[in-house]
Amino acid sequence: MDNDLTPWYSLEWFSLSTLNSFTWENEMFLYVLIAVPLIFILRWFWRHKFNQKLPVAVTQKDLHVSPLTLVRMVPELLLMFVLALVCLALARPQKTNEKVDQWTEGIDIMIALDISQSMQIEDFPPNRLEAAKKVARNFIDGRVQDRIGLVVFSGDAFSLSPLTTDYDLLKSYLDEINFEMIENRGTAIGSALAVVTNRMSESEAKSKVCILLSDGDNTAGNIDPITAAELAAAYGIKTYTIVVGKEGLVPFGKDFFGRQNMIENTVDETTMRKIASIGGGEFFRATDNQALQQVFNKIDQYEKAEIKETRFKDTSDYYFIYLQWGVAFFLLWLMLKSTFISNVLQD
Repeated sequence: MDNDLTPWYSLEWFSLSTLNSFTWENEMFLYVLIAVPLIFILRWFWRHKFNQKLPVAVTQKDLHVSPLTLVRMVPELLLMFVLALVCLALARPQKTNEKVDQWTEGIDIMIALDISQSMQIEDFPPNRLEAAKKVARNFIDGRVQDRIGLVVFSGDAFSLSPLTTDYDLLKSYLDEINFEMIENRGTAIGSALAVVTNRMSESEAKSKVCILLSDGDNTAGNIDPITAAELAAAYGIKTYTIVVGKEGLVPFGKDFFGRQNMIENTVDETTMRKIASIGGGEFFRATDNQALQQVFNKIDQYEKAEIKETRFKDTSDYYFIYLQWGVAFFLLWLMLKSTFISNVLQD
């Protein structure tokens, strides 16, 4: 039912569904409403008990009860309805429509992921690459309205996914990442930063972020990582760098007899630290899966889109409906005061 189109004299205003749909500005008058019948019962009891009674001599045959005597209760009932309706009006029934408009000033984020052969090392179960893919997937799930892109690199670098808000597509690309995507061996960190910069050079986002994840030194590519970092910074790209891997003996594959191979691993953090410093971001070192997840959680907290909202509140009052009903019953009560229905000796 559309209450705004319902005439005031419709009984629908007294249906439970309509009354339950209201919010009441002055709820205390609803408690007064409950007391109205009690007031009239006490009024009747007072009159019956204490009003002056006139002795009238009549014969037994003249004493009889007629249903018409109940008609004298009508004015009392009308007056009770008037008070009840005034209480309803004073309780001020309302309906409020609240509309909230939200929007975000999104962030552009490029994730540059190392897929060189050393990412097969198994100090991060099942290996470094799969661990990195898992936390990247969780990171994507936690973003809202941010554009995210993917760059993969080993001996060369290329853009796997442009900046997009299609997170399902991004995660499908993540699932497809493997060590055979790039033939050239090595770790081209400078080339990866250059591809990131190229992808984000025309971005008009309020904040541009690169997350660079690798486990080794720059051993390939034709662009120096420091030069590439300075170029990225010139385009306003904030760079976070993550070095994954433990130092010392680490598991790497199995031998012919199924025994775990152990190899010596060293990590040079110098270049990655300097890239983060130039890019105005932060350097992180992760030595296990849990630490890697914590790193991405930190970055997720650092780089939050600004959410703005505007609230529109439209309130409609309906007290006048019940006030009109009250006036109508009051006029009817006044009219009946001048008829045989009223007991002039009491009134």
